[in-house]
Amino acid sequence: MPAANRQRRDQTASLARLSQSFSLSLEAENKSPRTIQGYAESLRLFITWLDEQGHATTIGSLDRHHVEEFITDQLARLKPSTAATRYKGLRVFFEWAVRDEEIETSPMAKMKPPAIPETMVPVLTENDMRALIKACGGRDFADRRDLAIIWMLADTGIRRAECAGLTLDDIDLSGRVLSVLGKGRRRRMVRFGKKTAAAVDRYLRIRDSHPLADQSWLWLGTSGRRFSDQGLRQMLERRGEQAGVKLHAHQFRHTYVHQHLANGGNEGDLMYLTGWKSRQMLTRYGASVAAERARGNYRSPWEGL
Repeated sequence: MPAANRQRRDQTASLARLSQSFSLSLEAENKSPRTIQGYAESLRLFITWLDEQGHATTIGSLDRHHVEEFITDQLARLKPSTAATRYKGLRVFFEWAVRDEEIETSPMAKMKPPAIPETMVPVLTENDMRALIKACGGRDFADRRDLAIIWMLADTGIRRAECAGLTLDDIDLSGRVLSVLGKGRRRRMVRFGKKTAAAVDRYLRIRDSHPLADQSWLWLGTSGRRFSDQGLRQMLERRGEQAGVKLHAHQFRHTYVHQHLANGGNEGDLMYLTGWKSRQMLTRYGASVAAERARGNYRSPWEGL
């Protein structure tokens, strides 16, 4: 493309218009709907912020300080992990814009992502699990479904969205194996125990009489439709309140990792079972085990006095 034409295009291509092309490109790369939505949300918030600040929203008018100011604003109002997610969404967008020849270089080319402080996520105790099981101790459809989901999350460490997306074909009760479609549409096989198998089997028996029993989704709602990711999140919050446990889906995942490592499990196996490609996640999730081990190994240097 001639330099003059490139310059004109750089100055006039709006971020709003390019966001549509960006999403289409992600779809063509077979990215998951959740990933596409997350990247699009980062770009949408950036455009809104630029408007509020009185900045132009054409791609050729942007440079590094615009992005840095936006991320600084995000850090001032949100969790560092959320700001890091916004950073990643914008980085992927600008990298796409370079590949598609909308700009020559990314304004984020030499930027570093915001640091995420290492936080200790509380793991679930045996008493917590007993309370959650008791909260789902009824015999109706919702009780059986919710108990099966809680056992599944606790026993496999799969992500909330992965659990919500399960189909009947994904679960093998006799072999106690689950086929999970994870991030990047990568599929992995994970095992689960006898109690989870029994809870799911009990749910499936009552599921047979559901109006949508012929649908492929494993989890069904009580209002005549599929049990969505957000429905699952709300259910866990509700069951947590009933059990007196502050609960969210990622606690099951943290607890699963904690128990695997505390019991001497192989780190490579854990990365496969959780669907991680980066050891960075292993380090972050393993912080609770490291802290527990350090406390357990502590010996006062003054005991000999």
